[in-house]
Amino acid sequence: MITNQKTRAVVFDCDGVMFDSRRANILYYNHMLDHFGLPPMTGAAVDFVHCHTADESIQHIFQGTPLVKKALAYRWEVDYTPFIQDMIMEPGLKELLEWLKHRFGLAVATNRSNTIGEVLKTHGLTEFFDLVVSSLDVEHPKPHPESLLKILDFFQAGPERILYVGDSAVDEETAKRAGVPFIAYRNKALKAYRHVRTMATIKTLLNPAIPEE
Repeated sequence: MITNQKTRAVVFDCDGVMFDSRRANILYYNHMLDHFGLPPMTGAAVDFVHCHTADESIQHIFQGTPLVKKALAYRWEVDYTPFIQDMIMEPGLKELLEWLKHRFGLAVATNRSNTIGEVLKTHGLTEFFDLVVSSLDVEHPKPHPESLLKILDFFQAGPERILYVGDSAVDEETAKRAGVPFIAYRNKALKAYRHVRTMATIKTLLNPAIPEE
């Protein structure tokens, strides 16, 4: 069990943790490709855009074409709002955040850029978080540890007092480089302090009144 006395704050990744956003990402980036007359993404590209920044993702899916600069510029013209409806909130997330809010600091560390604010607002989650760090808030996005270091500074806490919940190798590397305990969400392939499959399990890890599974 992780003791309440030790943990100061809990940090969440967005895509793949708080939301199943795979369909939304597929639709968004395929829209970008279709706008320029290119075919939809392959499976490998889908995996890439799930974890990386929008600029990195566009550079990746448009590589080998003369359209990279135009695509990077066009993405700022696209209204992401219609794609938010295809993001599915993880069951039990809001209940977990309500429980955590009165006991721990809460933050988001995501490689999303200008879309994260509207995502949280649309789903009624903005009020829960003390700090949201997107790729626009750092010089070096994940897997560079800057986002987590920024959160550590905000909470004035050592790395051992922060938990980071993520689902990808990018998240694993970010936590490792920041020295922060990593909770792997629904991905047994990752090296982690703990592996969890539900939001309720995260509460179990932090609540001494609930026996661990």
